[in-house]
Amino acid sequence: MRNLLCLGAVLLALAGCAAPQQPNADAETLARVSYRHPGPPALTLYTMINNRTGRGGHASLMINASERVIFDPAGSFYASVVPERNDVLYGITPAVEQAYRGAHARSTFHVVVQRIEVTPEQAQKAYRLAVANGPVPGAYCAQATIGILQQIPGFESLNRTFYPEKLSAQFGRLPGVVTERYYENDSADLQAGLAKGDAALSAAAD
Repeated sequence: MRNLLCLGAVLLALAGCAAPQQPNADAETLARVSYRHPGPPALTLYTMINNRTGRGGHASLMINASERVIFDPAGSFYASVVPERNDVLYGITPAVEQAYRGAHARSTFHVVVQRIEVTPEQAQKAYRLAVANGPVPGAYCAQATIGILQQIPGFESLNRTFYPEKLSAQFGRLPGVVTERYYENDSADLQAGLAKGDAALSAAAD
């Protein structure tokens, strides 16, 4: 019974991970928006941290491989010009990446951005695993992200956890990780941030 109560508390704390699933985009749409970033192959872990409690509300992984995508397990991000398929966001241009972190950073949360350069083989394996993973249940964002990372050579030491902030701490100890914190002080309402980012991206696409 105690274990069930503890698990229930974890799931409640991570309610920010839970989001309705968006309709899967078709292959033609994904091909149309495909974006390959000119920088080196890299993995970027995002952790959304509550400014009051220091607890993590969500974890996701940007993968710069043959194309740049964000594995956003059970995530809340939405933009009309950013198609999604099975919790993977496609067409991650610099403007989309900025909209992604900007939607999550607000008066109540900031975003820890942790980037590590990897080999092309590591990046492509992460990409393949993310695309093949399938939709993730609510509150399992850290578990799903670690599940992918553990299968990549060099990341096997990461331990499973439900807590995004604990994943961030582990990831930050890996050699070569560069960490920054991104803050905005706008509305605490996530939906307001999503709408703002969507409007900006849509205007730029016109």
